[in-house]
This record gives sequence, structure tokens and C-alpha cells, in this order.
Amino acid sequence: MSSSDQDDATDGGEDSPLFRRHGAPSSGPGGVTDVPVAQSLIKAASNVCFSLFVLAVLVVTVVAVTYQPPDPWLQSSAAITTSLSRVLPNSTFLVPDDSLLPTGEDFNSSSAVPPRARAESDQDDASAAVAAASAAAAANGTCDPDAPLNCSDPRVLAAVKAFNSKAFFRRSIVFLSYETPVPGPKPGQCDVAWRFRNRREKSWRRYRDFRRFSLTSGDGCALDIVKVGKFRSGTNAARRPFRKQKGGKGPKNPSVMAPPVDADINDTIPVVGSEAEFKKGKYLYYMRGGDHCKSMNQFIWSFLCGLGEANFLNRTFVMDLNMCLSGAHTVDGKDVDGKDFRYYFDFEHLKESVSVVEEGDFLKDWKRWDKKKGPGRITVRKVPSYKVTPMQLKRDKSNIIWRQFDGQEPENYWYRVCEGRAAKVIQRPWYAIWKSKRLMNIVTEIAGTMDWDYDGLHVVRGWKAQNKQMYPNLDADTSPDAIVNKVTKLIKPMRNLYIATNEPFYNYFDKLRSHFHVHLLDDYKQLWSNTSEWYNETTALSGGKPVPFDAYMRVIVDTEVFYRSKTQVETFNNLTRDCKDGINTCNL
Repeated sequence: MSSSDQDDATDGGEDSPLFRRHGAPSSGPGGVTDVPVAQSLIKAASNVCFSLFVLAVLVVTVVAVTYQPPDPWLQSSAAITTSLSRVLPNSTFLVPDDSLLPTGEDFNSSSAVPPRARAESDQDDASAAVAAASAAAAANGTCDPDAPLNCSDPRVLAAVKAFNSKAFFRRSIVFLSYETPVPGPKPGQCDVAWRFRNRREKSWRRYRDFRRFSLTSGDGCALDIVKVGKFRSGTNAARRPFRKQKGGKGPKNPSVMAPPVDADINDTIPVVGSEAEFKKGKYLYYMRGGDHCKSMNQFIWSFLCGLGEANFLNRTFVMDLNMCLSGAHTVDGKDVDGKDFRYYFDFEHLKESVSVVEEGDFLKDWKRWDKKKGPGRITVRKVPSYKVTPMQLKRDKSNIIWRQFDGQEPENYWYRVCEGRAAKVIQRPWYAIWKSKRLMNIVTEIAGTMDWDYDGLHVVRGWKAQNKQMYPNLDADTSPDAIVNKVTKLIKPMRNLYIATNEPFYNYFDKLRSHFHVHLLDDYKQLWSNTSEWYNETTALSGGKPVPFDAYMRVIVDTEVFYRSKTQVETFNNLTRDCKDGINTCNL
């Protein structure tokens, strides 16, 4: 080793060959001690563990700060049952109940395609259809701008599809199918009908619209739409049936036609076909109890208990279509018996979701086919008390399990069957209950009249505004001046504003009319008048007797129109400092 190499080696600096070769100078007095490999690994592992601990603490802190519990009304059937179970610990419904009951179509439902992506896809498809129809017309030599408009020309339907996809792109409308356009009353006009659904509605029910379009020749072989009618203005595409003479020979008066009928509604009563089929079946029959004439919330809570037990026992539920509307939902506060379940709820969806038979037909069949003696006898087990649990009836082989509710209230409430240990095994089938499509058709017509481009204001007054002990501020916070002051800060001026309210005085909101285009439910009375589709269909259900448009029907329509608005201003979230369920309940 040369002298210079020795100097470099003994220098002890980081650039020395010895340092580079061995990683550190050898130990010695005043030198750096070698660190054992095991100690280095332990130190590195402890650093990693500490970092993971800090990260976990950070994640937990962020989740704790930002987490909000989900709204049980927008979750599964089990979640809504659990929520209602928590608020009904003593089996009582004591608070006056004039609110709208959430039903199965109010739950969240996921779609395979995101709404925006689906809308964009529809728009692209419509544009492609226009281009294809125009190209086909040009290739066939049928593009004559001076020729009369032929509504069956594919270019007409393609132009309508393209117009609709653009006009309703941001209005939550999904177009499902179109019918062949038909001529309008004047040259250059075509009436077109289609099926659609509203994306704000959780159920997949379809609705129908038909509009009048004025078209003219555009660039190339395309057709341009120059004018479009309002909701259901294309009456030639409405498929209105003529009223027949008694002999069935043509129309009685061609100028007087019945309103269009929704052919999608099929709420006929299912019947048992034969004696053998009846005796083969297994039934759960609930005799009328104390829930009759109670609030709609209590009725449905009890009714779903019966359906849930029937599902648990794998039996067909025997239901009474006759309902009693509680005074909580009537104008004069008096109970009204003789209402039909189908006025308020979708019976077609119910019978497709669960196994049910109607009580009247069931009792007739039972009486007709029951033999008092012998092997053909229909076996019955009578259950006098709700304290006999569904679990105890699981293995029962009787044709009919007959629950009787003869005790005093609240011992005779149906929902008592689903309390206690039974609450853990009975699942109420909320998915089976939808609101009546006849009422939802009215909702669609009101929203369609405003082209689904409107904002909503929900003003709760009534008995709550009068109860100053539970709601000390509500009356003042919903006064006309207070409403104008708050709503004008939340909604753009001169927008369509639909007001859902239980305030009985029509002119109560007149001060808003200078700021918005105000719409109230009573502005649409023709939709349930004696010339309406709803009137004809409900009259047919009642055996020819006119059906009044009662207070609960108004609540359903009013609230559902509000739910479909863009900007929603609510009483207890925006207008008042009071809590929805009374004083000191805001955080419950």
C-alpha cells in the first residue's frame, strides 16, 4: 500500500476507501460503534407500527367527525321496521297523525346505469336516430320538402325523440317507449304518445304522455320541430274510447268521448278457481280488530304485521279491501267507513308481491266448500289472543289459521302479534305497499303541466300552528310575510312554485304571487272532477257511487308533487325554528 493510500485509509472520513468498502470505520476509542442488524430491524419495525397507529387514529377521527347516520326511511324494509319499532315502544299511536305515510316506492333503489349516464345515452341514441332516418330518406329519394307531412315517416318519430331528450335532459324524465305518431288536426301537425318514468320516483311504474308537435322541413332531409304542445295535448294519440249505444252500434255522440283510461292498472280481485285449489291452500285470516278507523300509519303498521306473519308461515293472507278513514285524515274530523283499499294503495303491486285473497270471496268459498264431517273437511285453528306467537304456529297443518281480536284496546290491535320475541323473526314487507297509481297519475299530470321544471314549498300549519305549547314559533314563522321573506332568498324569482300545504285558505299565499308563478293543489280540481279519468275509475270500483276526493288523497298528491320539485323548501328545515315533532325533539 502506498503512502497516499495509507493516508486515505487512516483519514476516517466518509470518502475513504475503507468507509466505502465496509460502510463504517472500525470501532475504537472515539469512533462510531457498529449497530447490530437485529436492533436495526426492531427499530424499523417499531417506526412502521407507530406510523400505522397514527394513520388509524387519523382515519377514525375523520370518520367520527364526518359520519352521519343514514335516514331509515331511505333504507331497506328491515331498516324502516326497526326505525318505527324504536318510536313505538308502548304500542300506542297517540300523536295526531295527518302526515303522509312513506311506502315501498319511497325507499332508495339502485340502478345498473347511473341516471346521468343513462340520460346522456338516451340523448346520443336520439341524435343517432335523427341522422339515420334522414340518411335513409335521402337514400330512398323520399325527401321532398314540398310534400305534405306524413306522420308515419320515421323522421317524425326520430325528431320527437331528439327533441324530448334535449328538452327533458335535466328534468328527471326517462323515456321508455314511443308509439307511432298519428296526424294532428292541421297539416304539419303530429300527435305522439310515449311511456316514461320520473327518476325522482323510486318505483318503476310507467306513465303516459301525448303531445302535439308542429314540424317543418329542415336542412337536408331532417325535420325541425317548431312548436310543441303542453302535457297531454296530443289528444289524437290519447286512445280515447267512444261511448257505445246500448245496442253496441257505433258511438252515441262522436263529439262526447270518455277520458283516456290507464290500461296498465289491473287491480281486479284474485279468485280461487276450484274447491280442490281452495282446500289445498293454506290461509291466515285476521278478523277485524281495533285498528279499524285508526290513523293510516297505524293501519299500515298493523296490516304489514299480518302480511309479515303470513310470509313467515308460508300462507296466503286474507285481507279486507274495506277500509275506514280515520278522522285524523278528514276535513270534519269524523271517521268515514266504506273506503276501498284501492283508492289509496296499489293493489296490483300488492298481489304481485305477496299472496293475498279478498275476504268476501274467501268467506263465500269457505262456506260453500266446507264439509262438516268426513275427510273433505276444511280444518281451522282459532287463535283468540295475540299472545300466541307466530313461532308457535309455524308447524300448524290447518287449512286456515283464524286470528281473532275480540279484546279491548290495545289488546285487539293487529300489530301486537309482531311485538316481543316475534319482532325478531317477522319482517314487514314494506316493498309490497305502493301508493295508488290512480293518485300518482294525478301527481304526474300536475308535474307535467309545469313540464317538471318547478320548485316546491311545503308549509305545515293546521293543528300544529295552533298548538303553541309544542310549536311556539310555527304560527309566526309561517305567516305570509315571514314566508315571503324567507322563500325569496332561497328560490329564484318568477319560477314555477308549487305549494304543498294543509292551510285551508286558498288566498293565504297571495303575497308570493308577485315573486313566483304560484301553483296550489286546488288549481287542478279538474283532475278529480266528474269528467276526469280518476272519477270514472274510482266510481267503477265503488259500484257506481261517486267517490269524494278526501283529505288523505290530497295529502298523497300534494306531498308527491312536492317531492318531484327541484329546489325544496320545507317547514321544519327552512321556515321555522321549531322541531318537527314538537319542542325539544330536534335531536331525537
